[in-house]
Amino acid sequence: MTLFLLAVIFRVINIQYVQGEKYKKLSTELTIKQDTIRANKGNVYAADGNLLATSMSKFTIRMDVVAVDGNVFEKNFVDLSKELSKLLGKSVAHYQSRLRTAKKRKNRYLLIARNVGYTDYLKMKEFPIFNLGVYRGGFIAEHKTVRAHPIGKIAERTIGYDDFRGEAGIEGAFADFMQGENGLRWKQKIAKNQWKPISDVNEKEPIDGHDIITTIDVNIQDITHHALLSQLQYYEADHGCAVVMETATGEIKAISNLGKGSKGGYFEKRNYAVWESHEPGSTFKLASLMVALDDKVIDTSTVVDTEKGIFYVNNRKVEDSHRGGYGKISAARVFEVSSNVGVVKIIKEHYDNNPQKFYKKIEEYGFTKPIGFQIKGEGIPYVPNPKDKSWSKISLEWMSWGYGISVTPMQTLMFYNAVANNGIMVKPRFVKELRRHDKAEKIFETEIVNPKIASDETIKKLRKVMENVVIKGTARNIYSPNFSMAGKTGTAKKYMPRIKNDKGEWEGGYYSTKNYVASFVGFFPADVPKYSCIVVVHNPNKNTGYYGASVAAPIFKEIAQKIYTTTPIDNQTVEDKVEFTSINNQYKEYNKNINKEYASVPNVKGMSGMDAVSLLENIGLKVKFSGIGKVNYQSIKKGEKLVKGSTIILKLS
Repeated sequence: MTLFLLAVIFRVINIQYVQGEKYKKLSTELTIKQDTIRANKGNVYAADGNLLATSMSKFTIRMDVVAVDGNVFEKNFVDLSKELSKLLGKSVAHYQSRLRTAKKRKNRYLLIARNVGYTDYLKMKEFPIFNLGVYRGGFIAEHKTVRAHPIGKIAERTIGYDDFRGEAGIEGAFADFMQGENGLRWKQKIAKNQWKPISDVNEKEPIDGHDIITTIDVNIQDITHHALLSQLQYYEADHGCAVVMETATGEIKAISNLGKGSKGGYFEKRNYAVWESHEPGSTFKLASLMVALDDKVIDTSTVVDTEKGIFYVNNRKVEDSHRGGYGKISAARVFEVSSNVGVVKIIKEHYDNNPQKFYKKIEEYGFTKPIGFQIKGEGIPYVPNPKDKSWSKISLEWMSWGYGISVTPMQTLMFYNAVANNGIMVKPRFVKELRRHDKAEKIFETEIVNPKIASDETIKKLRKVMENVVIKGTARNIYSPNFSMAGKTGTAKKYMPRIKNDKGEWEGGYYSTKNYVASFVGFFPADVPKYSCIVVVHNPNKNTGYYGASVAAPIFKEIAQKIYTTTPIDNQTVEDKVEFTSINNQYKEYNKNINKEYASVPNVKGMSGMDAVSLLENIGLKVKFSGIGKVNYQSIKKGEKLVKGSTIILKLS
């Protein structure tokens, strides 16, 4: 018995004095930890200072009910319930019941609300009981940051992200620069997997990241996004993109990439303009014509016999869309009417014996390698080289009218922009500068890729024939006497690759007669170009239309017209309307709505903000709205009795 007692005494002394510090430290480590406070990423701004992406503070509010003195709780919990009801929406009785139950159960981690904004967090800190702080009021606020895009989904893929999805767009490219310095705070364990901050004061405050100033113009971006969206919806297309570039600087003023979702709506699934390499079709004819003109093997007046619109190259048929062909026409007219036969015959005659000479020029025009953007995911172009084993007896001729090659929309735009820019090829860019503490740390200047892609004489002739495409060629449907445009239409059949189907059978390996790529690329004003623009639409509904002139060119016109209207260029005025079937239909519907007599509030969800505001004000309501684009929320629901003079709140996106 004595030995047992001595053993116990020895064990107590050993634990208390010999190993005491070890166990105290272990106990502390199990109940107290140092927690990281994530720093906010830097902001992304448009060129005009509009916020494109930012980190927003969000708080989860909890309550340690045990920390609150019983008398203080009884005296103030009803008032606290009233304030919570006003702010969060549920009844006073709901919060009274929750607080009482939590007090009885000695809950030290009662959830009050999630995703509370900073302003509401400050309000809640002043509520009864909560205003006593962490120790006496049991107020627990857990902070996190979430990434927000104030202009909604517009240009989402280009603005990008750096999170669990990976690194994309501008945020992905400049992730290291935008990351701030994390802070630290101590937390105490109060239950299994439950930790609360020990105090309101952080051990180390987080330092926010640094900012990116982009080239995006919010007004032009909004115009571009909605012009593309409208046509994609009308033609039920699979996806498309539209890009506006400032001619002299290469600054991308707008970029929209929209793909159809499983439920039929459109959103930014991929950055098609940068990523998607595809056969361009007739828009590549400008490169073919440039080669021939600059080598002086033809002039714009050179007569080309397009025969009856059919021409064979090594038993492969080249055919014009115009049945019966165009007969003998000038090289300029070949381009204006987009004669496949005419372009193929020009290139075959002058480069069939020296295809490497033709290829070398295409290489100089920037089509054979990626542009080299800072943002990730640029598509890889393919242009066959006569030195490659894959080169065939028809490679040259097929390349001349945009087949058998693969390039991205941004490459095509960069090339056309060089023609608009008097032969100077500049690199497209998305970022103007990097900022630290409101000071420019790095400014991105215009980068010249090729100082002269062709002679002044060639450039002058090409700009004239491009202007004639709009005046009297394939894009004459978008001609306006009120403002000038120049460009080229493109309509390409999509190649269906050879693959095995679900049954293990091979299918594909041919050009589809159902799937097309419609495009238009050009610049405006035609005489002194300020902007270049490309529009590409994949797989429009063939029954509605699939030609570049009818599907893509009207998008270009709407973008140009609205830019002219909102930011006049060279004192040109616009008194023109865009002949958009979809827009005309929307106008007729709006006109019908505006002339109706209303006894109840109409449904304006899905309408453009401008139309919705006009309609509601005309029927006697006062309108407040936020955002841009189309209406996705109205505070007075459809069907409610119309009370003139009432205020309705709209949210647009």
